[in-house]
Amino acid sequence: MLSNMAKNLEATIVVVDDEPSIRELLSASLHFSGFEVKTAASGGEALEVIRDANPDLIIMDVMLPDIDGFTVTRRIRQEGMEAPVLFLTARDDTQDKIMGLTVGGDDYVTKPFSLEEVIARIRAILRRTKGEDEEDPIIRVADLEINEDSHDVTRAGQEIDLSPTEYKLLRYLMDNEGRVVSKAQILDHVWQYDWGGDAAIVESYISYLRKKVDGITVDGKKVTPLIQTKRGIGYMIRAPRSSSAK
Repeated sequence: MLSNMAKNLEATIVVVDDEPSIRELLSASLHFSGFEVKTAASGGEALEVIRDANPDLIIMDVMLPDIDGFTVTRRIRQEGMEAPVLFLTARDDTQDKIMGLTVGGDDYVTKPFSLEEVIARIRAILRRTKGEDEEDPIIRVADLEINEDSHDVTRAGQEIDLSPTEYKLLRYLMDNEGRVVSKAQILDHVWQYDWGGDAAIVESYISYLRKKVDGITVDGKKVTPLIQTKRGIGYMIRAPRSSSAK
């Protein structure tokens, strides 16, 4: 399962951007999602970091102060490096997108971007390039399933109707199966980094999810709870120890 790959730090990502705030935001978010992260602030530094780290994926800003991201990508491809490249740019221009794909890029995200979107793109690229679950859009924890293509959610074969925010929260917990995530991490990933609200909103939405996901009955019996609270730390979702479902 891809989330297991992430939480075991089996994927290394290099983030290349000359804006410190974006580097720090992406680095923190990817680290919280379980990835090992290296950063670079210029094209020249990127070449050195990429050669040294041999990453699984590169997030590449197009507009860099010395060597642009397209040129950096062209050079690493000429050197035989095959790590997929996800371009970041402030320019939503078709010619830029064509250029990015021409020099060996794999995907393209326009600034300003959603952290959730970037992480979803990363996981999709890694699935394709590593050949893991390429044709399977399903994320599973025990008998709970999310279809990433249709956004359908089921448990024990029963459909669960979730709001968009509930879906984001459940998806984030399932992406981090077996790993405790704090309220701050959940706010960052579900409500985005500019959310200024009270962390109590997380408790409310966890309660909503529990009622819908862990409140299901099968043959008159309630299912085993999957969503757990680690008091003073955060929340996690984990399959029952007796369950062999993955």
